[in-house]
Amino acid sequence: DEVRVENLERPSLGMSNDTALFDAVRVQGGEEIRERLVARIMPTDRLVFPEYDLAQQYRVMECLARTDVPVPAMRWFEEDAGILGAPFYVMDAVAGEAPSDVPPYHSAVGMCFELSEEGRARLWWSGIEMLARVHQVDWRAVGLDFLGSPEDPRDAMERELRVWLDYFAWARDDEPQTILEAGANWLQEHLPTPARMTLCWGDARLPNMLFRDLEVVAVLDWEMAFIGDPIADLAWWLFLDWNHSDGYGIPRLAGFPSREETIARYQELTGTEVKDLHYYEVFGAFRFGAIMAKVAQIMRSAGIPMPTEDFASNNPCTHRLADLLGLPRPGQ
Repeated sequence: DEVRVENLERPSLGMSNDTALFDAVRVQGGEEIRERLVARIMPTDRLVFPEYDLAQQYRVMECLARTDVPVPAMRWFEEDAGILGAPFYVMDAVAGEAPSDVPPYHSAVGMCFELSEEGRARLWWSGIEMLARVHQVDWRAVGLDFLGSPEDPRDAMERELRVWLDYFAWARDDEPQTILEAGANWLQEHLPTPARMTLCWGDARLPNMLFRDLEVVAVLDWEMAFIGDPIADLAWWLFLDWNHSDGYGIPRLAGFPSREETIARYQELTGTEVKDLHYYEVFGAFRFGAIMAKVAQIMRSAGIPMPTEDFASNNPCTHRLADLLGLPRPGQ
């Protein structure tokens, strides 16, 4: 009885989703019960992705609840767009703090800046240990085969590469994309045959984790999950860390483990050798570069000021991609 919503918050968590935090309050048996919940609502405009399979995101986390990867408790998925204007799902809020995307977590402000060097290392290693845990999930046993049932690891990565080549074709506008085009061609010509295929998070980075006492308590944002080579996730993690520091001309905070230490620790945790990392770093820079091209298009159409007029093709992602391919950076 007396169900009501209180303390509604709409945090700014990026352009690819709409999130609402709220208290659901009800009276049951004469007692008031209050629960902190989160609604993730399908976006209806300024779309960063051509399709949003919100039901799939919900199902991924529902399946992961059967594993040792911590995710919020999922409540329900609502298909009826008439309630909030779009389909949505509801999950429990998890008490914790995520490193910042904006400003980047290497900035001289915020959660990571305030930690000691030892605290930063502990935060990082907790994240890497969780990434390794994701890759050890028996994805078939927990019902994640709806993400695809590739014939073998190479088939898995051929499928995922095609997803992003199609995305680039959709996301680009009339602006020349010399570096991204070169990346697309290089990726098709150099596709390796992976040693294994696992559940891949797809968006593996510190800001997509909630921490409490420097330990991961929730792994969030599964909209890019796929079955494929887990080294793609490790490369994405390393690329995004570069993006959040050198990519924006910010010194990397002391205490965070190095690239070499991270690779060694991942190999130790998984018992597998990291192979083809250069390929997947090119893949990561290409993926994020294609996303940035779309984001720039959205910003331009919405009248939002961009850092530079050619930001769609001249940004940290295309700089990194050019470096990895041995090409001149845009504008040089």
